[in-house]
Order: sequence, then C-alpha cells, then structure tokens
Amino acid sequence: MLRLTVKFRLFPLVNAVVLSFVAFVALYPFLYMVNISLSDSVSVMKGEVNWWPKGVNFRMYEIVLGDPRIWTGYANSVKYTVLGTAVALFVTSFGAYALSKKKMALRKTFTLMIVFTMLFSGGMIPTFLVVKSLGMLNTIWAMVLPGAVNTWYLIIMRTFFSEFPSELEEAGKIDGLTDLGIFLRIVIPLSKAVFATIGLFYAVGIWNNFLAPLMYLRLPELFPLQVILREIVLLGKPGMNQATVGGDDLILEDSLRFATIVVSTVPILLVYPFLQKYFVQGAMIGSLKG
Repeated sequence: MLRLTVKFRLFPLVNAVVLSFVAFVALYPFLYMVNISLSDSVSVMKGEVNWWPKGVNFRMYEIVLGDPRIWTGYANSVKYTVLGTAVALFVTSFGAYALSKKKMALRKTFTLMIVFTMLFSGGMIPTFLVVKSLGMLNTIWAMVLPGAVNTWYLIIMRTFFSEFPSELEEAGKIDGLTDLGIFLRIVIPLSKAVFATIGLFYAVGIWNNFLAPLMYLRLPELFPLQVILREIVLLGKPGMNQATVGGDDLILEDSLRFATIVVSTVPILLVYPFLQKYFVQGAMIGSLKG
C-alpha cells in the first residue's frame, strides 16, 4: 500500500518533468529565432545570442513588414484560410452527420470507400490533372476545394455525432423539424467543441500549405504567405546589399529569414487562445470516443 502511495505521488512530478522537457524542446527553436531576429548583427556574429536578444532592435521586422510581398501573402493566406476552413467544415460536418445515422442507405459501403482513401490515394499528378481539367488553376478554388475533406477529421466528427443524444433529435422531429433543421438548429449549436477543434486543424493546415500553391498557382499576386516566405528565405529581399546593415550580409540574411518566419507564424498562433477551451474539450472527445 505504501509503495502504491509513493508511486502515485511520484507520477505527477515525473510527468511534469517529462512534459517540461518536451515543451522546452518544442519552444526553444522558436525562441532562438525571435532572439536572433531582435538582436543586432554584431551580437549575432559573435554568437552571444542564446536565451534573450542582445542589442534589441526591430530593423529586421521593419524590412520584412516593409516588403509589399508580405502583405500580399498575408491577405491571400487569410482569404484562403477563412474560406477554406468554412468550406471544409461545411462539407465535413454534413458528410459526418449523414454517416453517423445507422438508417442511412449504404452507410457501411460509403464508410469503407472513405476509409480506403486513408490507405491509398490517386497521387500528386492525377490530382493536378483533375484540378487542371476543372479549370481551377490560378484561382482561389484550387487552394480550397482539393483539401475540403480530410478523412480522419470526418471520422472524428462522425464519431462525435454518433454519440449525440437521440432524445434531442426526436424532440426536434416532434416539433416538426426535418433532418436538415435538426442538424442546423440543434446539433450544430451543441457541437461547438468539435467544430472548433476540427476547424483549428483545418485552418493550421491551410495556413501552412506550401505544396498546393506551388502546384496550382502561377500568378505572384495569388501566392500565399508560405510561398513568399520561401522566396525570402531562399533568395532574400531584392535590392538588399552589404551596405544596408553594417556590411554584414551573412548576418543580415539569417536575421531577415528568422524575422520572416516569426512574422508568418505568429498570426496562426494567436488564434489558439481564443479556441483553447473548445479545443481541449473537442480533442478529449475525439480521443476517448474515436
């Protein structure tokens, strides 16, 4: 009995130590990038920047935010993320709710067909040819429709809806609601947790989407932020030279790249605190009942 008591007391401590280490490993690279981007070039060159910035200045952020490509990429990324998340939640939720009903005809057949896509896919080239044949190249729909349904997210939603109290749906039918009315007026308002969780997953995926714009977009004015980030990280900012920042082109490039990465990452990170309550609840539902 005493041994069990000691184990139960040690577990929270060990758990805290392990999770703290994992958090440190995940956060330190981002912290390092922030410190480098905020430090002066001399301190970075001497290797003096570790846990906090040295000679704090915002020169790199002025350069990044002064690049019109960044604002074009921001606008496009926000547009793709908002529209893509809305479309994805619409399609995924309707499909998941239909599949959660045991009375649906060919329910098991459709489920097997959907699960099959998790194991086998058409591939990159067939997908590109389909998008091209539909005339979606160089349009916003090329960034929205091909990824409108994620099989795993659909299964999570289907599991959630299958556990929804049938008494509420029966009450809605007594009040004269159709299946669509029940879904829109009863199910959706009571499913904020799963919508917030899946919506956040979709939003992060679309925001960080890098391959799709390279495949489907050719016009620079349509490029999202991730493609602009690639151009700056690999090619730098046009017109920059050694005279711009104390004659240290190498440090300029590193600081500029890190500042660009931070600028592109912070916006999506700011969304999480507003969805944290629903995200934790929705993630637990998916893990326990999925």
